[in-house]
Amino acid sequence: MVADAAGEIFELEGYAAAGMAGDRVVPLTTENTLPMPHGGELMYLPHRRPLVFNLVAEAPEMIDENPYAPGEPIYPVAAFNSPGYVNTYISAYRERDPGDVLPLFSYGAVGWHGGGFRSAVIRVDREPRQDIRQMPRDKVVAGVRRMQALLPENRLRRHLERCALEYGCPAGKNFFLGRYEAPLPASRTCNARCLGCISLQPEDGVSCSQERIDFTPSPEEIAEVALAHIRRVDNSVVSFGQGCEGDPLFAAHVIAPAIRLIRRETDRGTINMNTNASLPDVLADLFDAGLDSIRVSMNSVRKTCYDAYYRPRGYAFTDVLASIDIALAHGRFVALNYLNCPGFTDTPEEVAAFLAFRRTHPIHYVQWRNLNYDPVKYWRTMNRAAVHGVPMGMREALRRIRRAFPDLGYGYFNPPRETWKKIKGRAE
Repeated sequence: MVADAAGEIFELEGYAAAGMAGDRVVPLTTENTLPMPHGGELMYLPHRRPLVFNLVAEAPEMIDENPYAPGEPIYPVAAFNSPGYVNTYISAYRERDPGDVLPLFSYGAVGWHGGGFRSAVIRVDREPRQDIRQMPRDKVVAGVRRMQALLPENRLRRHLERCALEYGCPAGKNFFLGRYEAPLPASRTCNARCLGCISLQPEDGVSCSQERIDFTPSPEEIAEVALAHIRRVDNSVVSFGQGCEGDPLFAAHVIAPAIRLIRRETDRGTINMNTNASLPDVLADLFDAGLDSIRVSMNSVRKTCYDAYYRPRGYAFTDVLASIDIALAHGRFVALNYLNCPGFTDTPEEVAAFLAFRRTHPIHYVQWRNLNYDPVKYWRTMNRAAVHGVPMGMREALRRIRRAFPDLGYGYFNPPRETWKKIKGRAE
């Protein structure tokens, strides 16, 4: 399946769709794909040549031009899959211009079979928390109006309106719809320079997905938004650390008093923080204030590969591990926001490192998230950081981790504390 210069997608006779993981290129089949999840989007990739699988030669083949319109360029097609699904293969292609960097999306392999698109994915979470079918715009707008009346002067509520209505942020929408998890962005700064940061990029880099919050809300503003959500949602979650901010540890001076204000009013709801966990002492103070859980973002559990992606400033990989240990010592729920990319995450070296990591840092839960970054550029960066063998496949990687740690939960979203004891690992 390929696209022409106008973005029209069509099939090539005599070829099967292919996916890639590093240097490995495989044909897509009904066994290694699922029907493309609802809400996923198709993209064609400029400045790249598609790799397809020649059914006669039984080998990958690169296509240079449109066979139905000789001389015209032809492009690979990728799927940006819905939340709850982790990519097992990347759209197969070769670069025309090595200097061109893809926008900040994930680029899953996709094909056509039996009248529908099929994606190379594994389902890791069945909860419809970010199912766009449950987020009709008219209901979101009605929720915005309700919150405008309830919190007329609250700047954080105003910021979330833009997230929900302009950027289409599912977390922002859920706040106004009164369901699941509400975002509490608070930090303007960060001490990492993530290659795939969606809210801050160099001026000559790829475009950001959204703008970063440009003010620090007060403890009262944070508590107002959090309490509005907790009071009307059963098993609710409110989370610091969103795509539209830096790292929330840099707003601890307003977050800690906000947590105390929330807990003076109610013991309901789960107060969570998504963080790079770079400041162990600050995190310990937040646990003392009443923070219930953390989700630690990592692309790798190996220092060299972690540093190559996060490019930390003023903290070390050992600080992240120390924060995890402090959270576990405080009896808090600890999840890993594990940024996955087939061809790296499923290499023998990374899987072995993950198994060793979990033995010494017994986290409770892994959120299998697709890395939103140019996959070929990412592989090159990781291969400069460490040596890697032949990928075993994401399905096999998840199976080995599951077999080693049957108590480790698998998912995609931050779970409420009411479900923590019930969590078991599962991938489909």
